[in-house]
Amino acid sequence: MTNIHSQVLFLCTGNYYRSRFAEYLFNHHAPAYALSWRAFSRGLAIELLKDDAGPISPHTRHGLDLRDIPIEPIRAPIALTEQDLTAARHIIALKQTEHKPLLHSRFPDWVERVEYWQVDDIEDAHPSEALPQIEAAVLVLLRRLANDAAS
Repeated sequence: MTNIHSQVLFLCTGNYYRSRFAEYLFNHHAPAYALSWRAFSRGLAIELLKDDAGPISPHTRHGLDLRDIPIEPIRAPIALTEQDLTAARHIIALKQTEHKPLLHSRFPDWVERVEYWQVDDIEDAHPSEALPQIEAAVLVLLRRLANDAAS
């Protein structure tokens, strides 16, 4: 396996909950698939986060703790840039109806280059539902990338 990594970019609104869970989960499981891929995550509208939100959602922390996935060091949410989009080989937004309009208004040239999932945010789906949904989708993505690499 080469040291050069292809990158998958996970997007959500705040880079606080869903995209961060997907990032850590992907990076934890990718070695088992012998993939030279690495995930990173960004937020499309981190300005919408509350000032006292902290660096990462407690739901993300809890979900990763339950799966024995380490999250150190913890960083603050990061806003999406054009450079992030260019660096990624594959881009996934966690909720089409939420993120496609944000992409359209902020990065219109990228709207059709993104794979959209259907994972609701905390207001619409409890973490006990949303996190397993992200986990299942990440594992499907890892299998797909491994199959693509093998063919």
